[in-house]
Amino acid sequence: MYRFNQKEILDITNYIFLEDALAPADVIFIPGCDRPEHTEEAAKLYREGYAPLLIPSGRYAKAAGHFEGVAKGAKRYGTDFACEADFLSEVLRQNGVPDEAILPEREATYTLENAEKTRELLLREQGVLPKRAILCCKAHHARRAHFYYALVFPEVEILVHPTAIDGITRESWHRTAEGRQAVLGELSRMGQQILMMEDRIEYEQGVNEPDCKPGKGLCTEYGQK
Repeated sequence: MYRFNQKEILDITNYIFLEDALAPADVIFIPGCDRPEHTEEAAKLYREGYAPLLIPSGRYAKAAGHFEGVAKGAKRYGTDFACEADFLSEVLRQNGVPDEAILPEREATYTLENAEKTRELLLREQGVLPKRAILCCKAHHARRAHFYYALVFPEVEILVHPTAIDGITRESWHRTAEGRQAVLGELSRMGQQILMMEDRIEYEQGVNEPDCKPGKGLCTEYGQK
């Protein structure tokens, strides 16, 4: 049997699990989900005074094609929701956030769209972007969520504030089949989704990369043109 050593586990852990020190912000970003945990944490941050505005984003998962319903928390929060953003807005309300502090985004169907449509909503409704935002997300979704929100909001300081669900933490993810599936699935999706965006991303070139040509994407040694 092959052995997955501690260095490999640590490398994956440090890549996937991100967390920043909290600081007061202008807004809290909440990527779409059919579970309440990271949104309950966002409400807690609001009550503690970290930000005056929260933006839950999400229509449904693109692969499903419709909102399949609440996966966890239905007994407390209900089930009659047209989209993820409406569900997450109710989670916020029941955890002490007033309606005037909630700006739902109801069109996004995947993480990149969560960020893109949140930006569009902010510009349309407020005409200005925040200087600093807190990104409340699931712990094992932190890298991908931060990647997309930072890509779409390059002028905004984004602080990642993760919430562990189902015991999937940076310390324990590799010890269970469920944790490995969640984390290694995120690792795989990062590469796949970046490759799908090749025509939308420009890569900065390093001074010690002679095979790289400015404006031509990745280095030729990586098989890209």
